[in-house]
Amino acid sequence: MSAALREVIEGHYLETREGLFFAVKGLVHPPGRVVACLRYAPDPEGEREVGGLRYRRLYHFPEQEALLREHYPHFLAFDPVWRVNLQSVPHEAVRRIYDPRRRLEELREQPDGDSLAGDCVAFAALLAQQAGIPERAIGVSGSLLIGLQRRGSDLDMTIYGLAEGRAVHAAMHRLLDGREHPQLERLDATGLGGLYDERVADTQMTFADFVAVERTKINQGLFRGRPYFLRFVPGPDEISERYGDFSYEPVGRAAVRATVACADASIYTPCVYAVSDVTWMGGAAAPDLREIVSFRGRFCEQARAGDRVVACGLIEKVQAPSDRPWHRLLLGNAVEDHMILSPTATLPGAPGTPAGAQPGMPGEEDRWASSE
Repeated sequence: MSAALREVIEGHYLETREGLFFAVKGLVHPPGRVVACLRYAPDPEGEREVGGLRYRRLYHFPEQEALLREHYPHFLAFDPVWRVNLQSVPHEAVRRIYDPRRRLEELREQPDGDSLAGDCVAFAALLAQQAGIPERAIGVSGSLLIGLQRRGSDLDMTIYGLAEGRAVHAAMHRLLDGREHPQLERLDATGLGGLYDERVADTQMTFADFVAVERTKINQGLFRGRPYFLRFVPGPDEISERYGDFSYEPVGRAAVRATVACADASIYTPCVYAVSDVTWMGGAAAPDLREIVSFRGRFCEQARAGDRVVACGLIEKVQAPSDRPWHRLLLGNAVEDHMILSPTATLPGAPGTPAGAQPGMPGEEDRWASSE
């Protein structure tokens, strides 16, 4: 089991001996543990069922960590590299590993009696054929991976491999922009509204800002009328970083305005935006800020090279053995974290804004009022 656990990365799920389901996060993990977020927990009144047991879905970090603190504190541990308390699963607590690619192979071999499974297999075949990649580079994650899907569940697909990810991304742009496939479409206003309602509880922004960054993304849309989400992840043999190669020291929260210098890695999870021409708008300052990073798929494709963005998140000091320390801005750990397209925006409620001050965009009020 320990050898297999060293191979798990973003997209995999872990089932623990207590019956908890965790979604694996990121590509690098500490010895003896896997960084992962709690997704499903046993609950007699839960809305999902598998193997005669009912489960409830935990959507937000605060409710996940509250449950773990009260009942399963061994899944919360301080990490000396990231220097924060992380949700993570000890190797000895794992009952089963769920591999997205293996699960998709199983679905291909099943009779097409379930519309969700059938849609999943058909979507994977479309992606592989249009991108010219092998189907073994594609996996299915989310509820369908672990058998907790419902009739209306989304298609949560993972594409493994840097080149494979770029090929699928390019193919999806062609299909969506040219409206070349009748079963494939972008989210319309209603779909974007539903997605906004799902996310605003723990990633707050105005609906206008949300639409501005979401409407052109290809990693989300509809296939056969069913919402899909595509996650692009490097292949296991393409991950050069090892645990401890870098160390990360939290400095403090900050808000910045910056130009995206390079967005080549913005489609992948974790996503990276190299930035330049940084202006500090409040909070902890770091004059050598190099990049904006997130481990959450919702921040992928948030901006393109040349875009001017406003971002609010956690400043981290990064130390590598062969380089001088530098800084990055991490998105996704707090409800206030944002990255929006806004060349002239000020940032109400940003770190360092005086109490009671509410500067805003012209003609708008309380644009960045966000408290958990």
